[in-house]
Amino acid sequence: MNLRSSWVAETGQTREDTRLTQLGATTPANPLEVRSGILPGSYDGLYRMSGFWMEGASGAMTVTVHEGRAVVAAGATRGAYPVTLPEPTPLAFADGDATNPRIDLVVLRIYDSLYDNSGQTKATLEIVKGTPAATPTAPLIPGTGLALYQVRVAAGISAGKGGINWSTDVTDLRTPVVAVGGILPAYGETGNGAYPGQFRDSGGALQRWDGSAWVSYPSALGGIAPAGAVTTASYTGQYRDTSAGVLQRWNGTAWINYLPSPTWTDYTPVWGAETGTAPSIGNGTLAGSYTKLGAVVHVRIYLKIGSTTNLTAQDVNANWTFRLPVLPVATPAWKLDGRVLNAEYFDSSANLLYQGSGLFAVTGGIGYVRSVRDTLAVSGSIWDKTDPVAWGTGDVLSIHGTYECAP
Repeated sequence: MNLRSSWVAETGQTREDTRLTQLGATTPANPLEVRSGILPGSYDGLYRMSGFWMEGASGAMTVTVHEGRAVVAAGATRGAYPVTLPEPTPLAFADGDATNPRIDLVVLRIYDSLYDNSGQTKATLEIVKGTPAATPTAPLIPGTGLALYQVRVAAGISAGKGGINWSTDVTDLRTPVVAVGGILPAYGETGNGAYPGQFRDSGGALQRWDGSAWVSYPSALGGIAPAGAVTTASYTGQYRDTSAGVLQRWNGTAWINYLPSPTWTDYTPVWGAETGTAPSIGNGTLAGSYTKLGAVVHVRIYLKIGSTTNLTAQDVNANWTFRLPVLPVATPAWKLDGRVLNAEYFDSSANLLYQGSGLFAVTGGIGYVRSVRDTLAVSGSIWDKTDPVAWGTGDVLSIHGTYECAP
């Protein structure tokens, strides 16, 4: 096996060994240590990582591990070992146990007698055999190494009995490393970032480590984070999209809908009179709905006279009032004085439509629309049971419009 390494052998390192293994791949884990991993890249640029790709023979117990370069970290006092496999290399798994399955590991292993008393100074590609069990677990990597694959070896299998199912029984454990400042391709478990400002490519978005989480870029610079990318914001004022298509802003403790999509809320207006007996809708219809966006309210009120609506009992100068769903702004005074909502009265017996308007009023902390009357200066009379004509069953009053409220 032609697995090349530098700074392992006490003698015999060639210039070619040095050229092949000096990678510049030192993704930091802390100020002294680097991460173990595989250098990314493929021959055609289609794949994030093809180094040490493992190809199993159909119906067999053998595999071929293809060429690649890696860094195997050994701790703060030992540094990291760069290794290169310049050509495909075969490996063979032992036959399955007669009774129980086991889990084997394919690893890059470093032998360095100066530290492990192994009597060897070399890098190898090898299989660490697991222990058969009803519920097997992966073995530990002896000494210093980097796990590439986890392979489940079923009970009783061999080359003559179907071999290993390479499509279902292999788990890819490879993770990438890049030089300091490089963009880390997310392949496998990349873990936390090493420093604020580190970047990785998540496959669909560029992400930046902010010190506590990977944040989709450029959201850390004021952009809008895509839906599902951010759970807790990095700063007050950060924005994100949601799966429902609603823009949200982080207020320091929670995500708040920002300019939410408007939705209508139904409510039942209180129909009153300033004089005489209070109106009673009976079997008629009294309904309303509204939507509120910040300090803006859109409202619509619907009144349809029924056969049992108490028109007869009402005063001829009742001056109807209708309660608003949200209190209008009343200060300064000009914001309320002379402000109106549109109104239409439909005389169902004559099939005529009358245009009108109603004034805003605030009494006792409650908002109303009152003094509904003709808009076109045809009559100054306030609409009630006799104006603009005598009301009857089936007649409709519609009041609608927009007004300012407290935010």
